[in-house]
Amino acid sequence: MQSLYAFKGHESDDLVKDEKFLLHSLDGMLDLYLSIIALLTELHKKSKDYNEKLQKKLLSADSDRNPNTKFQDNLLLNFISNNKMLQDVIAKRKLNFWHLDFEYVDILFKETRKSKLYEDYLEDADAGFEHDKQFIISIYTEIIAPNDKLFDYFEDKKLTWVDDFPVVNTVLLKILRKVKLTSPETKLLPDLYKDEDDKEFAKDLFKKTVLNNSKFNEEISKKTTNWDTERLASLDGLLLKMALCEFQKFPSIPHKVTINEYLEIAKEYSTPKSSLFINGILDKIVKEYQSQKLYPKAGRGLM
Repeated sequence: MQSLYAFKGHESDDLVKDEKFLLHSLDGMLDLYLSIIALLTELHKKSKDYNEKLQKKLLSADSDRNPNTKFQDNLLLNFISNNKMLQDVIAKRKLNFWHLDFEYVDILFKETRKSKLYEDYLEDADAGFEHDKQFIISIYTEIIAPNDKLFDYFEDKKLTWVDDFPVVNTVLLKILRKVKLTSPETKLLPDLYKDEDDKEFAKDLFKKTVLNNSKFNEEISKKTTNWDTERLASLDGLLLKMALCEFQKFPSIPHKVTINEYLEIAKEYSTPKSSLFINGILDKIVKEYQSQKLYPKAGRGLM
């Protein structure tokens, strides 16, 4: 989806280069995800260092000698930091560059410490993995992800990460919400593809959507009204074209599976009303195909 959204070529272009861009883009998104996980690891280390320095101060107050270590002891941060498999992958791909660019860790740690979220968290008597997890999700959503300096840093680090950032944020938060203290180490390591077939499907969907772009545009335009023009030029239009591609070019995928998949994507990445808009258009198209016996689905029970 992200590669199609960024695609600036034409149906007649040689797509070999763009197919390579697709695979490179997906790999780049994984790198961005892992670099953010590495950032959380460094924030955790920073909290430990901060507390140790407080305790070593010669003229320290009682609160310094006995600092509140709730952030340092956060169960989710410890789960991430102690995940050997995850940390090995980050090290192998050389994605923990925060020890070199430590000023960004310092900025985010200071922003976190002076926040009401942090103050409430330290004072809250509640404990446990779910409680700790919700705090990390909250500071990531409200402090880390919206930070302009971090955004600029990612843009300087790798230009494509600017477009990838919202998508990776959504994936990261979804994974964090689902992780449990008993989860295996692999839970924090998302697969780019389920298997080789999944990889081939991604490439086929990309190529066939691009090669039929004009045809899909024309068909969607006939099913929409004038007020939908701006919406069709946005992500919603792309999702509709990808769904049409599955309807027409992938006979083994049931209509319902395609519709449900793109409704979920719309809910995650587009506007609040997008899923209703997309559902209405796709439902209209499917009924037309079925009445005219166009693009039948293959296999038992498929419709």
